[in-house]
Amino acid sequence: MNARDNEPVITSYAKAPARAISAGGVHYAYRELGPKGGIPVIFFVHLAATLDNWDPRIIDPIAKNHHVITFDNQGVGASTGQVPDSIEAMADDAYTFIKALGYQKIDIFSFSLGGMVAQALVLKHPELVRKLVLTGTGPRGGKDIDKVAGTTYYDILRAALTRSDAKEFLFFNRNATGKPAAKAFITRLQERTVDRDAPISVKAFQTQLKAIRKWGRSAPADLSKLTQPTLIANGDNDRMVPSVLSEDMRSRIKGSELIIYPDSGHGGIFQFHDKFAPVAVEFLAR
Repeated sequence: MNARDNEPVITSYAKAPARAISAGGVHYAYRELGPKGGIPVIFFVHLAATLDNWDPRIIDPIAKNHHVITFDNQGVGASTGQVPDSIEAMADDAYTFIKALGYQKIDIFSFSLGGMVAQALVLKHPELVRKLVLTGTGPRGGKDIDKVAGTTYYDILRAALTRSDAKEFLFFNRNATGKPAAKAFITRLQERTVDRDAPISVKAFQTQLKAIRKWGRSAPADLSKLTQPTLIANGDNDRMVPSVLSEDMRSRIKGSELIIYPDSGHGGIFQFHDKFAPVAVEFLAR
């Protein structure tokens, strides 16, 4: 019996223990929380993000009744190795990590770049995934995805000039509702005070951007092959991954559900976490 089986169940992401597992020559950093058993929900993180970039107001409600695992893919944060320059290769790494943990069936919660990696993974290994949550993301070959890099660099510069976090510009509208939502989100990301992750390197970040550009310029994937129940969500004014792409995915993934939040951007699910988290919980519990 595993000694960890006797530990009290942790449902706060701020207190989730840091773990690591080696597979395929890579040391993968991950965190887990929530009750064990059942199908785990694996979280696929966004561009330039590490384990510290998940909103606890999204993770904690899901971890109440689900085994939640967040991880750094190869070359990101505390994981070793090199970030690959294609989304498909990132999906292969994610598959290696999931199989190393011994899972035959998972649910996926993904955001932005993570949603692209999730789509590539599901198309290659449909038997692995039971349910799919795609937020702030777009399909391969999606309109203007290849422009993400330009938008990102522009907003990083804008943020540097005002000494703020680039996510305040990239994820939220710069208006009366967006600005306070952005500040609140950035504050929540600081709730974990110990055992924080290593930041992403500039080289890893640039390689991720290259992979997104390649994904945007590739031939569209056949999303009609996705048969998993799928929940899609975004804000109505996503400057990074255009909101129209969420509608595009909904029309191509049979039976999928779409939620677009008003007056919000790429981080719409974080701005509306109080509305979105219960919807995600209900979707995963069905």
